[in-house]
Amino acid sequence: MIRDPETFEALLDSVRRFVRERLVPAENEVADTDEIPEAIVQEMREMGLFGLTIPESYGGLELTMEEEARLLFELCKTSPAFRSVIGTTVGIGSQGILMDGTEAQKAYYLPKLATGELSSSFALTEPDAGSDAASLRTTAIRGTDSEGDHYIVNGTKRYITNAPHSKIFTLMARTNPADKGAGGVSAFIVDAQSPGISLGKNDKKMGQKGAHTCDVMFDNVRVPAANLIGDKEGQGFKTAMKVLEKGRIHLAAVCVGVAQRILDDALRYAIDRKQFGQSIAEFQLVQAMLADSKAELYAAECMVIDAARKRDEGRSVSTEASCCKMFASEMCGRVADRAVQILGGAGYLSEYGIERFYRDVRLFRLYEGTTQIQQIIIGRNMVREARG
Repeated sequence: MIRDPETFEALLDSVRRFVRERLVPAENEVADTDEIPEAIVQEMREMGLFGLTIPESYGGLELTMEEEARLLFELCKTSPAFRSVIGTTVGIGSQGILMDGTEAQKAYYLPKLATGELSSSFALTEPDAGSDAASLRTTAIRGTDSEGDHYIVNGTKRYITNAPHSKIFTLMARTNPADKGAGGVSAFIVDAQSPGISLGKNDKKMGQKGAHTCDVMFDNVRVPAANLIGDKEGQGFKTAMKVLEKGRIHLAAVCVGVAQRILDDALRYAIDRKQFGQSIAEFQLVQAMLADSKAELYAAECMVIDAARKRDEGRSVSTEASCCKMFASEMCGRVADRAVQILGGAGYLSEYGIERFYRDVRLFRLYEGTTQIQQIIIGRNMVREARG
């Protein structure tokens, strides 16, 4: 349950105001320049948005999963590129340290992540390892010399969100080359400035201008053995799966917030637009599209809150997290498509913004596990539970 409703509501009010007064007016600028203004990033730091999920003892806000979801409902009523600024640090970039890191790792990194002094990315995907994450080829081979125990990392990571801006990477690499499966994978904290790390060009994407991704190449990168996440090698895949499970509820909440913004814009246009002597919002087929969007949006919101509460209670939510991510991301795509239809020709023009959202939300069905991967997870869990 929410611990202090009044304090949390005050936080939500400040986020709503920030979105209304700062983020929405900057949407077109970000889309044109492909850059988030540094002043906005600094305001996010000052609001504590980089530390949403980090414990108070390390300088964060320590929101519950439900609180995090409700905040994202508000923060994401704008271009999803803004959420991406904090997204990897709040979520997949820091959660591996928070969940499985040593006390020394938490004490050093979490306070810096909470303030935004450090930003983090999650380096899992590779050119030949995406949905099949256990097949990754990046290696981390342990050695010892006069400077102490260390790992030498070699490989390439692909589509790494926020990589051009991150100070550290949560890296998944194979410490046991003989083990070609999940058991040979370990997780590391890697300083992004380490010698041997190079970045590819920023990817040219369909949407989400201002949110940057690129390849990250590791060429004989030396990583201290103390930067291994967990108490032993071979735990990295389990860490990644725990991180992604939470991230799927997070992303589903993002989809709810963005879909609400899209629906609000479509409804406003339908009320203002006149055809045949009346507002098109009076036409039953337009109302049907609005109604379908509202019902699906409400269903997704309820799913997210239910899964978040179960996770806060300490219950297993593997199935629920995948259900949320699958349904909410598909829902968001349908809401965007209907919005373009409601706006008609205007929906195809950049000045109205709906076409931008239409392109932005297409990514939601792909990253942190495609819709098809979520279907596989849900189906396997169902069969396993029935047999159990």
